[in-house]
Amino acid sequence: MSISAFEHPFLSGLAGDNEVAALLGPQAEIDAMLAFETALAEAEAEFGVIPEATALAIAATLTGFTADFEGLKSGTARDGVVIPEFVKQMRAAVGAPHAEHLHFGATSQDVIDTALILRLKRVVALFEQRLAALEAGFENLSNRAGQSTLMGHTRMQAAIPITVADRIESWRAPLARHRDRLSHSAKDLLVVQFGGAAGTLEKLGTKGPAVRASLAARLGLGDAAQWHSQRDRIADFANLLALVTGSLGKFGQDIALLAQMGVEIRLTGGGGSSAMPHKQNPVQAELLVTLARYNAVQLSGIHQAMVHEQERSGAAWTLEWLILPQMVLATGAATLAGLDLIRSIASLGNAS
Repeated sequence: MSISAFEHPFLSGLAGDNEVAALLGPQAEIDAMLAFETALAEAEAEFGVIPEATALAIAATLTGFTADFEGLKSGTARDGVVIPEFVKQMRAAVGAPHAEHLHFGATSQDVIDTALILRLKRVVALFEQRLAALEAGFENLSNRAGQSTLMGHTRMQAAIPITVADRIESWRAPLARHRDRLSHSAKDLLVVQFGGAAGTLEKLGTKGPAVRASLAARLGLGDAAQWHSQRDRIADFANLLALVTGSLGKFGQDIALLAQMGVEIRLTGGGGSSAMPHKQNPVQAELLVTLARYNAVQLSGIHQAMVHEQERSGAAWTLEWLILPQMVLATGAATLAGLDLIRSIASLGNAS
């Protein structure tokens, strides 16, 4: 049984996102790490750092490579990071005389961070699609009910009448800005990590920058100088996740309040009660509020994880592993819940 609600056998029915979970899962991580090692060998062969025949042998072997997960678990417990055991397994598969050239010039953080970015690249594309779908959903709702009226509320008190379109725009507009932010920040986020033992690519000499640029191009990522202990890219992305869930939480909170008043909105498919069969609870609206608050809390941990000692921190890096995937999953679940909630709105406002 999983401890995380996002992957729990039944709680994931509420808070889960199978599509995002698959993009972040263990096999996706293995595949991304294998892609890094293959591309690294090819880039190094391109500039004569390792023999071309070796790069071909590494690529052929890793194409069909299956990791021993129990070995990886034991190795991570021993080393604090999975890569030493992973490299050992890959080298055993590649065999002599090519094995010694696998992972040449790289360090554990290069593989793990680049594998994270490769997976986040697919997450970013998915979130861009879902944010666009949410915008479209709000636009459709506005076309259908926008001319109806609602009582506007300021500081939880009745104010003056507004149109439904006015309220919907307060839900839609932030998501449009977040989609723009995501598109722009992706250029900075989706870059390779390659610095070697202490970030200097010392084993590659003058060929380091060229190998790094080739590695990035082969992986479909941007080229950037190593950022081992510079976690601002990760923190910026986490902040964007919290912005998305926060804006969707505002949508959820508004719908829950409208449902509480029971006059200006009608929802379909609400949640049932074991004690009060007459109830239709606004489950998706409540979930959006929960996920907004969850990511807001987690964001502080990501900022704690920015504090690396010198060239690399095992403690800060591990903290990031514990928090960032959960924030991504929470954001995925929120986008799905937001889409479901929009579809569940049967009527909104008072017809003129």
